[in-house]
Amino acid sequence: MNALSTIVLAFAMSTDAFAAAVGKGAALHKPRLSEALRTGMIFGVIEAITPVIGWALGSMAAQFVQDWDHWIAFGMLCILGAMMIRNGLGADKEEAAPVGRHSFWLLAATGFATSIDAMAVGVSLAFIDNNIAVTALAIGLATMLMVTLGVMIGRLVGNVAGKRAEVLGGLALIGIGATILYEHLKA
Repeated sequence: MNALSTIVLAFAMSTDAFAAAVGKGAALHKPRLSEALRTGMIFGVIEAITPVIGWALGSMAAQFVQDWDHWIAFGMLCILGAMMIRNGLGADKEEAAPVGRHSFWLLAATGFATSIDAMAVGVSLAFIDNNIAVTALAIGLATMLMVTLGVMIGRLVGNVAGKRAEVLGGLALIGIGATILYEHLKA
């Protein structure tokens, strides 16, 4: 994977976390930068760890599926992308009353829930030529940035921007999957 693909992948992986952060920011009463950074750090660390776990699992299976690994990566990324698009186009949920601060465990659970797709992408990355440390770091940093911004703007824009970002992230994953397939079939 080249640098541009890594950057696109990192921001695509952060869009569902961004959507959740916009919701978290909308639920907070006047979110402060310190709360946004705390939320961004929690999500970013979790989002950086999960693709490494997925990559490790995928690496164990890579030797058995080398002949069709590009199809696996393509299929998984398309399925994840379609799920993100479906979630982005889904109906809005009713909003709760604003709170002062979210608990660590609530944020960690939400961060883990939004990083399951990063774990699946990590599995896909085990089948292609990729430096998982660089990719995981990029995903973690992009997520930290996007979540911090999401919390800060959540009160201003509500869930609408978060849902659009999730749709764009899903389209980006499908595009990356198609690029991987094209490069392998072309070679």
